[in-house]
Amino acid sequence: MAPQTRVHRLRPIANRYINPVTRHFAEWLPGFAIITYRGRKSGRVYHLPLNIFRADGAWVVFLTYGSGAQWVQNVLAAGECEMRKRGHDVRLVNPELIVDPTRSLVPLPVRFVGRLGGVTEFLRLHPEPAGGG
Repeated sequence: MAPQTRVHRLRPIANRYINPVTRHFAEWLPGFAIITYRGRKSGRVYHLPLNIFRADGAWVVFLTYGSGAQWVQNVLAAGECEMRKRGHDVRLVNPELIVDPTRSLVPLPVRFVGRLGGVTEFLRLHPEPAGGG
């Protein structure tokens, strides 16, 4: 079982009230994007606003609710997802779950928030190489 963060109990509130609102503008906010992925059981397409940061040529997602979240499991199982950031779509592949108690993969203010929330897990995703393969 994946470790839970201190804020995991807020996930239902975020899913029900915050995400539907932020989904309309998250792609334009610094440190945010919309991730599109397919449910591994339902096949349904989901659009999720989340924190994401550039790091060493890859993208790193701040796993606020930990790696046990269904969207994380779906992306890991599929091995890919799409990101919409500032009007551009990027296909992300080869997801890697990373545990980093130092939170060194994200900017300093995010490290502070992560420490308060007990977040130590991140998902690193790589842009698909030009030519789709």
